[in-house]
Amino acid sequence: MRYIITSLIFLVCYSCKEESKQETVKQQLKTGTYRAVLELQDTEALPFNFEVISATELKIFNAEEIIDVDEVTYRNDSIFINFPVFEGYVAATFNGDNLKGSFIKESLDRVVPFSAEFDNTTRFNTKSESTQNVTGIWETVFSKGIAEDEYIAKGIFKQEGAKVTGTFRTTTGDYRYLEGAMDGNTMKLSTFDGAHAFLFTAQVTDSTMEGTFYSGNHWKEPFVAKRNEAYELPSANDLTFLKEGYDALDFTFPNTSDELVSIKDDRFKDKVVVVQIMGTWCPNCLDESKYYAEFYKNNKDKDIEFVALAFEYAKTKEEAFSRIDRLQSKVGINYPVLLAQYGTSDKAKAQEKLPMLNHVLSYPTSIFIDRKGKVRKIHTGFNGPATGDKYTEVKEEVEGFVGDLLKE
Repeated sequence: MRYIITSLIFLVCYSCKEESKQETVKQQLKTGTYRAVLELQDTEALPFNFEVISATELKIFNAEEIIDVDEVTYRNDSIFINFPVFEGYVAATFNGDNLKGSFIKESLDRVVPFSAEFDNTTRFNTKSESTQNVTGIWETVFSKGIAEDEYIAKGIFKQEGAKVTGTFRTTTGDYRYLEGAMDGNTMKLSTFDGAHAFLFTAQVTDSTMEGTFYSGNHWKEPFVAKRNEAYELPSANDLTFLKEGYDALDFTFPNTSDELVSIKDDRFKDKVVVVQIMGTWCPNCLDESKYYAEFYKNNKDKDIEFVALAFEYAKTKEEAFSRIDRLQSKVGINYPVLLAQYGTSDKAKAQEKLPMLNHVLSYPTSIFIDRKGKVRKIHTGFNGPATGDKYTEVKEEVEGFVGDLLKE
């Protein structure tokens, strides 16, 4: 199976990239709306919607999120849709006005069957009228009772008629903009952003949920939830900390010019520094990077610096640098993004690169350092725009804490 997948990726990739072998384009996307479907395990389907603005531009919709895609190319009867920042892409052929192909992530050798139907605005096809309303807060446990896999979350949902939107917040971030429907007493939610393809299905009563979370066609896990309007997750500031005997961070990693950059460099001396542990493949990291890039742009005249440490699963150093360059260009990141690791994004391996931390629990994680070089706070995870008020709260916390450190 691995040989077949690798061969498919090789053939598709090279047909996409060898410009010199282009032939006449036979067909292009029609402007209008499409219903896309990714085929997962258990015969489940993950739907999402997109709108074609022109032959080379489209928009993907997930609840309030709109993702602009402007890297659409054609070759013979095939189309290749590359998503912004992330490495994943769709390779498909035309079937009339419709599409049939695969969603591919080369570095992970993952191929998910993909199709898209033109002139269809439906996300989930429902068979029955909604018999439940999930609006509210849900205390959630994923992989309950499964030793090292169990983790807690907070479901936050809003339902209008049969339409459901919201997200799951965890101790390490959130599952971004989820959109779906209530079909009788069955809830189905999905999101697709070019990196992650998430589907949640659950049987719902007035006070409980029992369901399954699918990530692409390679992973699934059960979850249970109960209504609890007062439920709160543990503080994100208490989960990651320095080991006993440490009060500072120390690292030296290369930038994309392969020049070594150290936290001890003059650039960071006597400055308030925010160190971002992240990966270019990580949607929550992208949310955080967009915020930090804007914050840095508006405050770089002050004694503050940001530096990101990228932990990449790209198989080569050159490929990892290329993805970092792409992220910086697309998002407008003007602070250094250093390559801390490539070939794996394993958190245990990441912790080996930063041995003063008790662990690397989440991508992203932010470390706040004062002018004297002492670590003053470590914030695990990031709650992005999909979390609404929590996103506002996180930004206010960052800006208030950095402001206090600058006054010292």
